[in-house]
Amino acid sequence: MILHWFLPTTGDSRSIVGVDDRGGHSTHTSATEKAFRAPDLDYLIDVARAAERNGFTGVLTPTGTWCEDAWLTTAAIAQHTRTLRFLVAFRPGSLSPTLAAQMAATFQRISGGRLMLNIVTGSDAAEQQRFGDWLDKDQRYARTGEFLSVLRGAWDGPFDFTGEHYRVAGALAPRAFTPPPIYFGGSSPAALDVAAEHTDVYLTWGEPPAAVASKIAAIRERASRTIRFGIRLHVITRDTAEEAWAVAGSMLDALTPEQIAKAQSSLRQAESVGQQRMLALHGGKLDALEIYPNLWAGVGLVRPGAGTALVGSHTEVADRIAEYHELGIDEFILSGYPHLEEVYHAGEGLIPELRRRHLLLGSTNEPS
Repeated sequence: MILHWFLPTTGDSRSIVGVDDRGGHSTHTSATEKAFRAPDLDYLIDVARAAERNGFTGVLTPTGTWCEDAWLTTAAIAQHTRTLRFLVAFRPGSLSPTLAAQMAATFQRISGGRLMLNIVTGSDAAEQQRFGDWLDKDQRYARTGEFLSVLRGAWDGPFDFTGEHYRVAGALAPRAFTPPPIYFGGSSPAALDVAAEHTDVYLTWGEPPAAVASKIAAIRERASRTIRFGIRLHVITRDTAEEAWAVAGSMLDALTPEQIAKAQSSLRQAESVGQQRMLALHGGKLDALEIYPNLWAGVGLVRPGAGTALVGSHTEVADRIAEYHELGIDEFILSGYPHLEEVYHAGEGLIPELRRRHLLLGSTNEPS
């Protein structure tokens, strides 16, 4: 089993509110505003070093309008870490597959083979258009499939390709390097088809185990090759369950009804099947947020994307991780608010418990 952490490149705080529609920190009290941590390089280096020190293999760096650019940020942080890997998220519509192949090759060489790629097709039409991408959802998934064909082809190039979205001749990434693994997620049939054909690791957001098992089965049914599976979850892990749930309760108490209503209205507009599945887990009901033992959907009240957290004692959180691992999940991408403090809670309490169970042996962050 492999554990990864998360780089908060939109900023960090003790709040789960996130950023507003102008990219500023969305808060409702002066106290939470003062607690906001800008995603400057020094802070992100602190988080990355803490993840490395606490035994995490890599860090996911997200993509989006309000994020610092994942490629540039991780290339800078790589110079301040020794073994930590970087799961760089980006959208196929934002650059050519041949350029992406060259960038990946360069990153692998300068980092000593510490790159992983997270391909994000994009689920919000307004944000896609912000970057000049006017394709509809089905077209975006078709383009992603072609993008990955050219990307892999260029790594073995010269490579020729003619498709609906790309036409290249002699695509290649010069000089020797180890191609990074490709991570990809999505819940629609089109996403499952792309994952089954092209990806090394299929990622899902945290849903109850039965729903996750169904996704794994759907990928395996489509795939003619071996695919690994990963899951994206927040964590609130403490010495006792009471401590952990108190933290979750304080996060919930800090939200106003107006914030929740505004966020829910915005999230319901998303085209993403995965986002709609996140919303369906809680239905906007504050009294039904523990949707499975230790699986809390409170984050998804106000934040897009991964909306669930494992909440409980280190033993209980390890129980849930072991349960997902039994289903076939090999990689866990965890996070918590604020990310610097929470990586230590996980590293000092959860990881030793996983190692005691022989689920996580020794240091997992040596690059291959």
